[in-house]
Amino acid sequence: MTESNKQEKTDIVITGFGGQGIILAGSILGEAAALGDDRESTLVQSYGPESRGGACSAQVVISDEPIHYPYIKTPDILVCMSQSGYEKYIGQVKAHSILLVDQDLVHPGKIDNEVFSIPATRMAEDLGRKMMANIIMFGFFTAITQAVSLTAARDTVEKSVPKGTEELNIKAFSKGHDYGMATLKGREKKAAGQTGAIL
Repeated sequence: MTESNKQEKTDIVITGFGGQGIILAGSILGEAAALGDDRESTLVQSYGPESRGGACSAQVVISDEPIHYPYIKTPDILVCMSQSGYEKYIGQVKAHSILLVDQDLVHPGKIDNEVFSIPATRMAEDLGRKMMANIIMFGFFTAITQAVSLTAARDTVEKSVPKGTEELNIKAFSKGHDYGMATLKGREKKAAGQTGAIL
């Protein structure tokens, strides 16, 4: 990665409810950035009044410079796996922030930000493991944002999941990543079609 296309600092908030593996997804992201991509990263986690079913979030800062303040006021990337998480954080996004949502669980209102959606929970259920929605979402996130490299992300997933589930989790990650790449390709085609249609 050359100096010119390297983003100095990215503030990411992942939000959902307890039991979805939100904190694990944040932890995998931070570790992939730090150990896999050799960058600086911090993780701040917060839970609602009760962990399972209550609101929770992971705030991850990834930077090329030392990070002096780990708390995020305005995320560059907001990942939402619950409607309540979306409603809590959407007011904090900037004009250029991008939003990734689980399309069956989050219904964004009219917003100007770019929104990318994936049926992560449904895809996890199809794999027979609803608990892997977070890993599918992480694969999707890796493809869409490129905040961490594919190699670092996949290797960290493999190291971080419970023993014996590595193969299935890598399959879940790859499903999310493939869906993200297809989404980007579809948008590129659509944009090219629109450009070509202008007389």
